[in-house]
Amino acid sequence: MPWHERTVERQRAEFVAMVRQGTISFSEACRRAAISRKTGYKWCRRAETAGATALADRSRRPHASPTQTSPDLEAQVVAVRTAHPTWGGRKIHDRLTQQGAAGVPAPSTVTGILRRHDLLVAGEDAPRRWQRFEHAAPNDLWQLDFMGHLPLADGHRVHPLTLLDDHSRFALGLVACPHEQRPVVQDQLTLAFRRYGLPVAILTDNGPPWGTSGAGGVTALEAWLLRLGVGLWHGRAYHPQTQGKVERFPGTVAADIFAHRPLPDDLATCQTRFDGFRHTYNQERPHAALPDHRPPASRYAPSPRAFPEAVPPTSYGPDDRVRKVRDQGSISFRNRIHFVGRGLVGEPVAVRPTTTDGVYAVLYCHQQVQTIDLREPDEV
Repeated sequence: MPWHERTVERQRAEFVAMVRQGTISFSEACRRAAISRKTGYKWCRRAETAGATALADRSRRPHASPTQTSPDLEAQVVAVRTAHPTWGGRKIHDRLTQQGAAGVPAPSTVTGILRRHDLLVAGEDAPRRWQRFEHAAPNDLWQLDFMGHLPLADGHRVHPLTLLDDHSRFALGLVACPHEQRPVVQDQLTLAFRRYGLPVAILTDNGPPWGTSGAGGVTALEAWLLRLGVGLWHGRAYHPQTQGKVERFPGTVAADIFAHRPLPDDLATCQTRFDGFRHTYNQERPHAALPDHRPPASRYAPSPRAFPEAVPPTSYGPDDRVRKVRDQGSISFRNRIHFVGRGLVGEPVAVRPTTTDGVYAVLYCHQQVQTIDLREPDEV
């Protein structure tokens, strides 16, 4: 019967004693102990040379591990993880490489180091598959959204406003707002425009203050953006993946600022944390979607289109039929009343024929905001 683990040292000692007694041959002693002659010689040799611990199991760890991560480098991994508790093995690997550390281990090895130090949460190192889309150049498209509202230690709530460049993932703004109304959004966009210039277009969802899910038409915020020459894009209703980058960003913010530390005391404290996070995110944090996992700042450049402090006047072509939007957000055309948008009250719009007889496009500045179909009954 093979040796049992619980009495292995005792059985080894009995075997060695049996051999030393010399009453049976070495081969017979090995047969009775159910071991090979090679194993028998090993234990007899150890019993002669290794003293009291000769028959105990020895570590199978190699005497030398030339590829083992050095304690100093392992400490660097732990230090980066401690400073950034949401960064995984690949991001830490990229950051140490960018800092010029020598002998940075593979991302899987970094993940193993984190696991040995109990710095991973369940499921954190599970593989993920992404399909990414991006615009060709910085400022081709900005993505704008609120990330909901989160509690503060003083009992109030913060409404973080997030603004990302689609091409570079550069965080153009992360603002601790007291509410989600148009004036505060317009003020923050003005600050971003003054610093980074004007984008070609801005992508948002369909909710207020930048859009309306009902029949409100163009909002006041959208009208202001159109006057600045900024295009307006809205994601499909109930498809937040259209704004995938800015939808994903709040999870990163929440994990870094709200999940691993006490709640911010108030809006000012929250903004201080936001500013620190935005600097790290833009300047230091490796981004898995970018070439060589560089941080977003390595791929971003300000827009050459400067923000005009005086909003340009609207102007249309000589063949356009210009109408002023009435108090209810409507215009009169061909003896009918047509709704355009409450955000355009008092503003001039252009009515321009399309290639379809009886169908006209209504434009505000450079963008079509409504369609008039004279083939249908009166809209109002």
